[in-house]
Amino acid sequence: MFLAKIYVTLKPAVNDPQGKTVLTGLQSLGFSDTRDVRIGKFLEITVDCSSIEKARVSVENMCSQLLANPIIENYTFEVEETH
Repeated sequence: MFLAKIYVTLKPAVNDPQGKTVLTGLQSLGFSDTRDVRIGKFLEITVDCSSIEKARVSVENMCSQLLANPIIENYTFEVEETH
């Protein structure tokens, strides 16, 4: 069994209204040194594959086919063996 930790974020050129709202909130709370906020998604998925290589291929396919929109989002992931 393997655990995939997946990070999905908006591409830099994509407007992030949710991030802007959080930025405004942080600054209104006194965090005046905050300059930018980008909101993303974090997913943990357990996969039952025979090898870490197969788990990576499976997770790559999940990301490219469903979990991230390649037009507006980037993704990265790491896969580790669970005990």
